[in-house]
Amino acid sequence: MTRIDCWLQSWRIAKAGKFLKPGDRVLDIGSADGRLFQRLRGLSPASMGIDPTLPASRRAGEIMLVAGYFPKDMPEVEPFDAITMLAVIEHFPEAALPELAAGCARFLKPGGHLVITVPSAAVDHILHALRTLRLIHGMSLEEHHGFDAGQTPAIFSGPNFQLVARRKFQLGLNNLFVFQRISL
Repeated sequence: MTRIDCWLQSWRIAKAGKFLKPGDRVLDIGSADGRLFQRLRGLSPASMGIDPTLPASRRAGEIMLVAGYFPKDMPEVEPFDAITMLAVIEHFPEAALPELAAGCARFLKPGGHLVITVPSAAVDHILHALRTLRLIHGMSLEEHHGFDAGQTPAIFSGPNFQLVARRKFQLGLNNLFVFQRISL
């Protein structure tokens, strides 16, 4: 990752961190090397990351990082206090989005927060230009499919989630969505 990649990632983590409490047990979907856990100190050591780009499951300090796809490769674990997906949902094929939402409902405690950042579709053009100029590495850009961030509330609507925050950041090119898991 280049300095710009790291800066953008840190910005997303800082936005998400405002919705996580010390001691929260967090599942980070699309965790890569576990950078969220390195940046946000004080989360539960029972937190976990999952990412298909990891060559093998491993520990990053006390945090377990699972090599695999969410939700199909998740181990049987208790629900989490919070789930994060930072610049991840645009990598999921459209047909997999209902399964993603169901997995989030399954692995999130009632009252817990689902924190998502989603770049605007226009960002794909900017990222490709920056990668061509070798200013960014751009993680898995080939998986982007022009996802419309405005679809996010509909994916997580229904009986399981309630939208509690929605904001734009990074000059309006990124979107933050925070959902609360509803008790059934």
